[in-house]
Amino acid sequence: MESKLASYLAPRLEAEDGVAISNLFRIPGGASRETWMFDAAWRAGGEAKSAPFVLRMDPPASLVESEREVEYAFYRAFEGTNVPVPRMRWLELGLEPLGAPFFIMDRITVGETNVQNLASGPQYDGARAMIGRRMYEVLAAIHTAEWSGTDIPKVVKPPTPATCWREALDYWEGMIDANELSPQPIIRAAIRWLRANPPPPAQRVSVVHGDYRVGNFLYSNDGIHGVLDWEMAHLGDPIEDVAWAMHEIWHRDLIPRAECIAVYEEASGLKVAPEALRWWDVFTGVKAQGIWLTGARSFQEGRSSELILVAAAYSLVNRTDEAVLQSLGRGA
Repeated sequence: MESKLASYLAPRLEAEDGVAISNLFRIPGGASRETWMFDAAWRAGGEAKSAPFVLRMDPPASLVESEREVEYAFYRAFEGTNVPVPRMRWLELGLEPLGAPFFIMDRITVGETNVQNLASGPQYDGARAMIGRRMYEVLAAIHTAEWSGTDIPKVVKPPTPATCWREALDYWEGMIDANELSPQPIIRAAIRWLRANPPPPAQRVSVVHGDYRVGNFLYSNDGIHGVLDWEMAHLGDPIEDVAWAMHEIWHRDLIPRAECIAVYEEASGLKVAPEALRWWDVFTGVKAQGIWLTGARSFQEGRSSELILVAAAYSLVNRTDEAVLQSLGRGA
C-alpha cells in the first residue's frame, strides 16, 4: 500500500522527488471503515515538507453500509467552524488506486479517543466534567449549524420536520429485516411501539452526526479537539443524537444526565422534551440492534473476517434488548 499511496500523493502534493510514506498502520476496531494512519514526507519548492494523514477506506463488509461521499461532505461542512473536525484533502469514489473507495484527511495530533481513560482514568479527574459539558456544547453547535449552503444537500435529501422519525425508523427496520439471523421479538415490539407513538415533529431539521458518543471524539485535559466518525451522518431530528449520546450502552456519566440536557438546551436553544427523548431513546435500541445484526450477518456469510463484527453482536445484542425493555417500561 505504501507505494500506491506514494504514487497517488506525489502529484497532489506537488512533490519534486516523490513521496516517502512511513509509519503506516491500521487502527484496530473500526467497524464501518478501515482507518489507516501514516506520515508523508516530500520536497516541494526546494523545501522539505512532511505531514500526518489519515486514510479512510471501505472494507469488504462493515457494521454500517454507508457512502464515502456522504461522510466526506459532512466533514467538509464543518471545516473552519466551531465544530472541530480534521481537514479533508482528497476523495476517490472508484476502485483505483487502492482497490476500494477512500478519502484522505489531515490527522489531528492532539488528544485521544480511549473510552475507559475518559470514564475512569485518574489523569482526567480534574477535566472529566468539563469535557462532559463540552461534549454537549459541541453537539449543540452541530445541530444549530446552517447546512443548506454546504455540499450536504447534494448528497442527501432532507426530510421534513414531520417525517424525520419515520424515515429514520423505516431505514433501520429495513436493515433489521435484511440482516436478522434469528427472530428479534423485543426489537419488533419496540418498532411497533415506535410506530404507534410517534414523537413530536422535529424543532428543526439539523445535521445529525449519527454516532455521537464518547469514543468518537478526540479529547484531552484542554477539551475536545476533533469530532470523528461521521459515516452515519444525515439530516434529521437533533434529539436523535441527544438520545444516542446519553444512551446507557455507552453513556459514561461524565456529568449527570440532567446536566447533559441542561447544557445542550442552553447552548442550542432547543428543548429536549421528555416525550421526544423517550421515543428517540427507544429508537436508539432499534438502531443499535440493526448495526449489531448487520455486522453479524457479514461475518456469518463470510463477507468479512473482522472479529469486531461478531464480537459486537455477541456482547451487545442481549444488552441492547434489556435497554429497550427498560426504555419502554419507563412510560408504562
